[in-house]
Amino acid sequence: MPVAVLVIALLPLLFQGTYARSILVVAAINVLLAIGLDIVIGYAGQLNLGQSAFFAIGAYVSTLLITRADVNFWMAFAAGTLGAASAGAALALFAVRLRGHYLAIASMGFAIIVYQILMNWISLTQGPLGIYGIPPPPAWHIPGIGRIDFGDTRNFFWLVTAVALVAYLLLHNLVRSPAGEALIALREDEVSAASLGIDGRRWKVFAFAVAAAAAGMAGCFYASFVGTLVPDAFFITESFNILAMVIVGGAGTLLGPAAGAILLTVLPELLRGLGDARLVVYGLALTLVVLFMPGGMAQAARLLVDRARRSATAPR
Repeated sequence: MPVAVLVIALLPLLFQGTYARSILVVAAINVLLAIGLDIVIGYAGQLNLGQSAFFAIGAYVSTLLITRADVNFWMAFAAGTLGAASAGAALALFAVRLRGHYLAIASMGFAIIVYQILMNWISLTQGPLGIYGIPPPPAWHIPGIGRIDFGDTRNFFWLVTAVALVAYLLLHNLVRSPAGEALIALREDEVSAASLGIDGRRWKVFAFAVAAAAAGMAGCFYASFVGTLVPDAFFITESFNILAMVIVGGAGTLLGPAAGAILLTVLPELLRGLGDARLVVYGLALTLVVLFMPGGMAQAARLLVDRARRSATAPR
């Protein structure tokens, strides 16, 4: 962990261009989205395609409070996170009896409803015209260090990454607690879990609320970073992008989805020089991972480690 923190701290110093640092910020935001979704998909075993909706709720709730009610960023951040978590819990309560593709369709329908509300409630959201002039978080004044301005992309990256790291550590402890064991039991077999006294309804609601809260935090940071909100940023395709990050990284591992989020944020930018052909290469790479490495990057890493250990212990 100290090595990871050191690498994260050095990244914006190694990549000093505004464009490169912007990609780093987006990657950190996507990590929040992916590790949150992994709680529902990888640990609770529920297929959720509504993550884009919770992403949007966090962004719009915080933005409207900041721009129209002159609320402090951190209070708006808390409200956006809570609003997204509440929406996630409400969706789970409504769809608690659904499983598999039925739950996927219900959550996708919720994402589409939220998108349509954002598009058509012009008086509140400005619809496709968007909301402009969203300010970054207020600067911090720390004695002995000075003023930390989050209008600086470098400082903003460190802020988002710090929150993402704290969220990762909290979720890491969660999945190794009795709550995590209950979620895994629910994933493996709901009937057997119920026979052990595990309330599937309650744990589904809990998992959806946690995933939505992480997406809400990501939405708050996204809005303050780009400075502009338009509904198209939260179309249903965003849910599929987040799902791809979890699958490519390796569902049920937390570290895998975090790595998948970073890879699928950076890879399209690395392929940009190929023009439209980059979409073909990108799609082919995703297809190959799903076909030949269904456990994602986490599975590949385990196989490499196991092979290295066998090579080290093999008699010569």
